[in-house]
Amino acid sequence: MKQRVLGAGGPTVSSLGLGCMGMSFAYGARDDAESGRTLLRALDLGVTHFDTADMYGFGHNEELVGRVLGARRDEFVLATKFANRMDPDSGRRWVDSSGAWAREACDASLARLGTDHIDLYYMHRRNPETPIEETVGAMKELVEAGKVRWIGLSEVSPATLRAAHAVHPINAVQMEYSLFTRFVEDEMLATCRELGVALVAYSPVGRGILTGTVNSSEDLAADDFRRTVPRFTGDAFDANMKLVDEVRAVGTAIGRTPAQVALAWLLAQGDDVLPIPGTKRVKYLEENCAADDIELSAEQLSRLSEAFSGEAVQGERYAPAGMTTVGH
Repeated sequence: MKQRVLGAGGPTVSSLGLGCMGMSFAYGARDDAESGRTLLRALDLGVTHFDTADMYGFGHNEELVGRVLGARRDEFVLATKFANRMDPDSGRRWVDSSGAWAREACDASLARLGTDHIDLYYMHRRNPETPIEETVGAMKELVEAGKVRWIGLSEVSPATLRAAHAVHPINAVQMEYSLFTRFVEDEMLATCRELGVALVAYSPVGRGILTGTVNSSEDLAADDFRRTVPRFTGDAFDANMKLVDEVRAVGTAIGRTPAQVALAWLLAQGDDVLPIPGTKRVKYLEENCAADDIELSAEQLSRLSEAFSGEAVQGERYAPAGMTTVGH
């Protein structure tokens, strides 16, 4: 597996990481046995960047990662996140990016993960009523205490990144980025590069739509959150599936799958872009990792970029409630 640096002064990790959310949350039934095999296979394939969060299964995913990978803790960079909260009785969700919660949540994550430090600790979402200086100030204290090595932000605005970076160096910003979601190219990517911040790209295959394996919303489990995502419903889904044909055509020409082409396109956007495709199955993990050695031609890259430019993609990337929590 090729290597990339996770922000200025940060650790060197595999060019492709592993997003662990789907093992515990959002994409249908859990299968801890298969997820465990996937985590271990990832290490054996050279993946050294694992991404989880306290809200993925509301603790389950951190416990799973810690239990399965604990004996090999020194072989990888571990990232987790805080700030998304839910009341277990009422089901009410909210964003808490306060300094007090950052400290409390960090200790809880360390316990679930079974480790004495988190390599990369993210603010998962930002409550705009909490000054970013307060949040990052508390995260800085966690670094000074040895509980965290590097800090990151997720789904923030360029202005928030600048303000945060003035308090303590930010190593990574995690944003949705793929052929289907390219808003980071407007300003965020340039801001990251100016400040020496890595851009960690989640949902790099468009929540599965770029794999060519989702042909209808009926293909999704009843509890799959994508059923609530505008991109996956109605006319928007039909229009978006036509775009996938372009990815499939490039893949056919080079003997690769649509998912591999989508990941290769993203890897070609810069050495400071680090995709973390998520899966809970070994076969998809192996397929994704094989994208590491693909080099698309300039013509192929241009063809894909142009096909997904402008207003080509239909529908928002989250339901309305989800969209209110991003971009702050």
